[in-house]
Amino acid sequence: MASPKSRCSSFATTSRTHMRTSGWTIDDSFLTETKNTQNRKLSQKRKTLSCQFSSGDQLSPWPTYTSGQTILHNRKPCSYDYRKRAGWLKQPLGITKPRYLERLENYLRKELLLLDLSTDSTQELRLQPYREIFEFFIEDFKTYKPLLSSIKNAYEVMLAHQREKIRALEPLKAKLVTVNEDCNERILAMRAEERYEISMLKREKMNLLKLIDKKNEEKISLQSEVSKLRKNLAEEYLRYLSERDARKILTADLNELRYQREDMSLAQSPGIWGEDPVKLTLALKMARQDLTRTQMELNTMKANFGDVVPRRDFEMQEKTNKELQEQLDSLRGDYEEVCKEHEILLQLHMTTLRERDQFHSELQEIQRTSTPRPDWSKCEDVVAGGPDRWQMLAEGKNSDQLVDVLLEEIGEGLLREKDFFPALGYGEDIPPLLRFDGLVENKKPSKKDVVNLLKDAWKLRLVEEQKEKFPDFFFSFLEHRFGPGEAMAWAYTIFENIKLFRSNEVMSQFYAVLMGKRSESVYIKQKETVAQLLKEMTNADSQNEGLITMENLSTVLKSTFPFKKEEKIQELMEAGGWHPNSSNADLINYPSLFIEVPTSDEEGQSMPFVQKLWEQYVDEKDEYLQELKQELGLELRDEVTLPKVREALMNIDPGLDKQTLNGYLSRAFQVPRTELPEEGEEKEDGIVVQLKIALERLQMTDIRRMGSREQEPAS
Repeated sequence: MASPKSRCSSFATTSRTHMRTSGWTIDDSFLTETKNTQNRKLSQKRKTLSCQFSSGDQLSPWPTYTSGQTILHNRKPCSYDYRKRAGWLKQPLGITKPRYLERLENYLRKELLLLDLSTDSTQELRLQPYREIFEFFIEDFKTYKPLLSSIKNAYEVMLAHQREKIRALEPLKAKLVTVNEDCNERILAMRAEERYEISMLKREKMNLLKLIDKKNEEKISLQSEVSKLRKNLAEEYLRYLSERDARKILTADLNELRYQREDMSLAQSPGIWGEDPVKLTLALKMARQDLTRTQMELNTMKANFGDVVPRRDFEMQEKTNKELQEQLDSLRGDYEEVCKEHEILLQLHMTTLRERDQFHSELQEIQRTSTPRPDWSKCEDVVAGGPDRWQMLAEGKNSDQLVDVLLEEIGEGLLREKDFFPALGYGEDIPPLLRFDGLVENKKPSKKDVVNLLKDAWKLRLVEEQKEKFPDFFFSFLEHRFGPGEAMAWAYTIFENIKLFRSNEVMSQFYAVLMGKRSESVYIKQKETVAQLLKEMTNADSQNEGLITMENLSTVLKSTFPFKKEEKIQELMEAGGWHPNSSNADLINYPSLFIEVPTSDEEGQSMPFVQKLWEQYVDEKDEYLQELKQELGLELRDEVTLPKVREALMNIDPGLDKQTLNGYLSRAFQVPRTELPEEGEEKEDGIVVQLKIALERLQMTDIRRMGSREQEPAS
């Protein structure tokens, strides 16, 4: 028959074991209640044990010595006590442990074996057996009871103090984790900004290098032109020298002919023979003297002015030389500026190299300490559908997207297992259509059913007047579709599905609009853009066969999106089926660009052409807002006024009309359009908002460029 002590201990042990196996979390109130219960049981055990141990058991001086054990005391070998004890130890060793000690040890061993010391929830209870044993000692040793009680109380106070200190440090641990995550995010943001600055500097460096090459080419061209002009000048000089010699020869020939003609005229004229020969001889002599003098003067003139050019040629050459000298001075100044810029670029290049080396070392350190890339092939045997389905899900996705896919697969299984959802209550941060208390039934629809339901809701939303807010409209849609009694269950079912399957286009866009993270005008404008593009392609199809040429596709894209860059148009054409080997006469089935890709368990995703349209819209919106931030020249934490935002928007997008501009300002500053001040009437200290909040609000709405930055502002 079991003793009262064993029954009490088994009851306490059974209760603790049941608590461990059921996975309950032991908090302070539960520990207090458990401790009070165990104190009551301990008093009963103490009475039972006192009855058992007082009935015939006497306290023994053991363990002075026991069988198989010897307790060594700190005694001096030469002392009297030591010799006395050494003689006493020669006594027979047949005395066993007292039954009171054995029962206490057995009770302690049994209690410790029943405790699961591997879990944190029983660490508080593991001291309870020792407390009970100590209480037994305190009750049985009346003489030492005050001392032992004070010792026990001191330890209890210290344990309570340590528990309070641990409880106080728990929030600090959570706060430390949060601060660590914030710091990591800031570091990543700073690195992204530095990478962007490095790319901008590299781009500027390439532009400057191209400018240097252009200036060098101009310098070489001017040098070649100068050398050509020098060559032409030398040729002109030689031509003038040849002309001078020819003139000398021609003058001599003319003089000779003139002399011959005079001689012939004298010979033919009969009146001359009648003149005085002396007179003629004297006249001839004087003529020859004049000729000699004239010849000498002519030679002197030729000798003095032989190298002289005409004034007109001289002035022309002087003007050309002056222009060349001015060009040379300008080129020399440009060259010096280019040299200075080259020196600056070299310094920037060296700085960039040092930063690159630093970033490279940091990258190597991060790669060394970072988590290795996962082996995604291990998921083939875990995901439903086997390797074929996993290959289909993982095609063209990065690690982050694969994690989302894996979470969706795991979440889908867990979602199927749930029969009810716990309601979120009536808090202000809860969407209106989810405000409910209690349990809500899980309708467990397929993904295809959810997508079809969301499409029906969008169709109804597009055709009716948008008077009520989107969450209220959707709840009214569910009430009309399933009845008022089932509307809340379907609302929670749809909410849990669209929150889980973020990779599905329809679900992710619906979730963003439903939770207020994106304006429904973004979805509506995107649908209108796709419909307009399909209409333009249909108009270009003169044969009405569903086929257009690549040239027609390019023309339609450029007319529909006049402000897209050429590379963006090229990306859309590649998504539509164009490749470098295609010709402009190749035909494309344009209706197939707008259909959905069918899959086995859900409505298909959009074709790559429509997906590329959406990706370009998101990228262009981000570039537009980043350009707005750069134009403002402020940090995200700085405050900005309405006039500055108006001016910045007009600077980066002069094609904005007044209505669209007021719509952007109304969204950014959360002010109705009718209350917006007119341009020129704003006050500098008027409407103010933090730049980060304004950009986030503009990110939610449909914002896009209305014209190129170079064009004149719209009136």
